[in-house]
Amino acid sequence: MSELLSKIAECIEFGKINKAAPYPPQMKGQDGADELTRQALDEGIHAQDILSKSLMIGMEKVGIKFRENKVFVPQVLMSAKAMNTAMVHLKPFFLSGEVKQKGKFIIGTVEGDLHDIGKNLVSMMVEGNGWEVIDLGTDVKADQFVAAVKEHENAFVGLSALLTTTMVNMEKITKAIKEAVPGAKVAVGGAPVTNDFCKKIGADAYSPDPQGLVEYLNAQVA
Repeated sequence: MSELLSKIAECIEFGKINKAAPYPPQMKGQDGADELTRQALDEGIHAQDILSKSLMIGMEKVGIKFRENKVFVPQVLMSAKAMNTAMVHLKPFFLSGEVKQKGKFIIGTVEGDLHDIGKNLVSMMVEGNGWEVIDLGTDVKADQFVAAVKEHENAFVGLSALLTTTMVNMEKITKAIKEAVPGAKVAVGGAPVTNDFCKKIGADAYSPDPQGLVEYLNAQVA
């Protein structure tokens, strides 16, 4: 069992989606996340174990490598694709309640900003670490965030922006969320965002990379 789980984690780490996928070259012709996850379930390995002992470990390794500039966005996207392929097999277990997720995370790129690569990377990393992600998309206004926070009780919120001209909207959105749901926790991120800016607008957390956000979220529910 542990060998199979290690193999799945390796597929996630290196972005091996399935047997037919040519990437990465060193794993060509080998089974990928798709086949191995199905095999693990067929062999009676619990979906919860596949999530926590394979997918989360693989995504954490990718997150740390990304933070250290050892891999770049294309490799992370391949890892995320491999993870999503494995997740397809696990989704029924999420829906049945057999697999427990750590919590809910609402994310969106703020009003006026249409950039989504950073947001998508964060979504994939957070989901791969055992969270349910509610992705509101791009150009998301304050009232949309507020409605989502009211609908999903105790959810954490992530605001993303790539432009200095749109990051100012983070302040308005953070205030609206805090007024509507005083206990809500808001994290901010994106190229122009800093820790000082995060404190200035009254947000709760800032990370320059997805792994830092994952670590913050995990610490909140530990």
